[in-house]
Amino acid sequence: MANQIHEEGKFKYIEHGEGTPVVVLHGLMGGLSNFDGVTDFFPDKGYKILIPELPIYSMSLLKTNVKNFAKYVSEFIDHKGFEEVILLGNSLGGHIGLLCTKLYPEKVKALIITGSSGLYESAMGESYPKRGDYDYIQKKAENVFYDPAVATKEIVDEVYASVNDRNKLIRTLAIAKSAIRHNMAKDLPKMDTPTCIIWGKNDNVTPPEVATEFDELLPDSDLYWIDKCGHAAMMEHPDEFNKLLYAWLQKRNL
Repeated sequence: MANQIHEEGKFKYIEHGEGTPVVVLHGLMGGLSNFDGVTDFFPDKGYKILIPELPIYSMSLLKTNVKNFAKYVSEFIDHKGFEEVILLGNSLGGHIGLLCTKLYPEKVKALIITGSSGLYESAMGESYPKRGDYDYIQKKAENVFYDPAVATKEIVDEVYASVNDRNKLIRTLAIAKSAIRHNMAKDLPKMDTPTCIIWGKNDNVTPPEVATEFDELLPDSDLYWIDKCGHAAMMEHPDEFNKLLYAWLQKRNL
């Protein structure tokens, strides 16, 4: 699907469909296209899919942290005139979604997380990164998926370019530190927003026990597994991801 990017003030985003708004939050290295499966499926089911481009590399360094990204999402919800939305986040996007739900619970009707950081400290990549070593970057990118072939040359090139861009590298490390500071373990038991957790059984970045811990700590969550699947379920198994998520939304009358 061709994605037209809307630009309004400080917001850049993709929007498809009409109906219940679902705001999708990408990860640190995740492009908007990572959610093409979601964008293709849900507009036909009565949902408006919105994917804002998070200001990961464009905020001032002092403001580059998970809390300010959560604030940005809240401002985006206000900008679009929505009273409440469903949030869907992968990896760092899941963490931002969790913090946004904690800080602005009245704006979040439901939350979906997949491969989310927020509990597990090395979720951002513990040996990150070796600049200039393309083979190393390729292995790291392949490690995100169960099937290394999903890490196309295009994806590897994009990650390689990011870690060799000094501005992006400094911000990536700032975000990693911020993610560790904003560990959500103590907050989760107080967050009663309905939450769907969809996780790859073979996630090497945020291992399966992280999903189990999220499920145990959140008061109103449902956990679903996808087999032969790594850190980005919506990319690696889009059909199964959509099926699980749609069934959950129907079950919860969302």
